Order: sequence, then C-alpha cells, then structure tokens
Amino acid sequence: MHEAVEFRVMRFDPAADAEPRVISYQVRPGERDRVLDGLNYIKWHLDGGLAYRRSCAHGVCGSDAVVINGVVGLACRKLIRDLEAPIVVGPLATFAVIKDLVVDLEPFFGTVRRVRPWLEAGEAVPEREFLQTPAELEAFMDGTRCILCASCVAACPVVQRGTPYVGPAAVVQGHRFVKDSRDVGGRTRLQLLAAPDGATACENFFNCTRVCPRGIFVTKRINEIKRMLEAGGYLKGARGDG
Repeated sequence: MHEAVEFRVMRFDPAADAEPRVISYQVRPGERDRVLDGLNYIKWHLDGGLAYRRSCAHGVCGSDAVVINGVVGLACRKLIRDLEAPIVVGPLATFAVIKDLVVDLEPFFGTVRRVRPWLEAGEAVPEREFLQTPAELEAFMDGTRCILCASCVAACPVVQRGTPYVGPAAVVQGHRFVKDSRDVGGRTRLQLLAAPDGATACENFFNCTRVCPRGIFVTKRINEIKRMLEAGGYLKGARGDG
C-alpha cells in the first residue's frame, strides 16, 4: 500500500441538499489501483452512502464516466498513481444529477435514438449472410467501438453552453450506419442529421476526440457526415434556404 491519497468527491442529493458539497476522504491505493478502486474503497469502508455507477470495471461498459481532476474519463481507466493529488471527482457536466456521481442519461440516450442506431436491412435479405469487403467494413468500423458512455457529450463546449445539438455520440452512431453497406436507411438518417441541431452544430473543438476512452476519431466522423450532407444537398432545406 502507498501513502494515503486525498479524494475530494462531490456529493449532492437533490432530494435532501440545497447545494452540492465536496467531501474529503483518505484512500491508501495499491500500485495498480484505479480511481474506481478508490471510489469502491470509500463506499465499502468509509461512506456507504456514496452513489456512483460501475459495472465491468474494464473500460467496456462505459458506466463509470465521471470528471476526474477537471477532465472527463472512465474511473476504471485512470490509475491513481498517474494523477495529481488531491483527486477531485465529480459528475458529468451538462446532465442533471440524480445523486452524487450518478447523472440522468435518459436525455443522452434519447438523442442517440433519434438517429435510428440500428441496422435497416430492407427486403433484400440474403439466404445466409451479408458479405462485405474489408474496405466496406473499415468505412464504419470506427463507430462500432462506441460504448455510449456520454463522455464526448459531457466534454463538448457546444453542449455545455446550451446550444441545441444532438451531440457527438449521436452523430457517430448515425455515421456508423450511414456508412454500412448493408443498411438502406442512410437517407433517413442523413435527413435527421441535417437538422439545425444535427451534425452542423459541431464547431470542431475536438474535445470529444480527446476524451473518448475507445479512441474513436469522433470529430473526423462528424466532419465526414457534414461533407455527405453538403454533397447530397441535405442542408439547403434544413437551413431554410428555400
């Protein structure tokens, strides 16, 4: 065990608290302990009332996305030894807090559902399987890594200032299926993404790409959608150009 590290965790229960408060805890981490391990120690040994999400603890489920020392990240992916103390942990910005580090993600999932994030195969279903070339697979493979952790949305300055925007994750999900050679719903998705709060609301801050725990080139995919909208003439009516 190493020397104690101070964790400063934001606590807030809207049903009981007028304002958020920060509580300090002393955690003695192991060499490879992550921020999630620190939160588990606090809950299991120091304060059983602490609320946060966790599941796989391996960076796959995306449930433990929080703000760590001012930067969005997965608690299970951040080693305590790599962070400067005190380690300040808070909930994702732009989302309503349910309790402590747990936020209401339903609006986020609602925006993702808007772009119809499922395969629309149409009537041309093969007897055995759809065949794709390596190039066809590569065209949409990046977006398949999205784990819907909402980190990109929480880090987006456009979303933070309240500008209407479906958010980076929704556009990436749209891109994933628009680029899929097996899908026939691309035109509908592009029409949805051509709305004023769609892909063109992105201002290329690249925060989404920087914080993505899966290494997705989020901004690049958004810009690919923008070019498709422009080339396909989708933006003329969406912008009210007549």
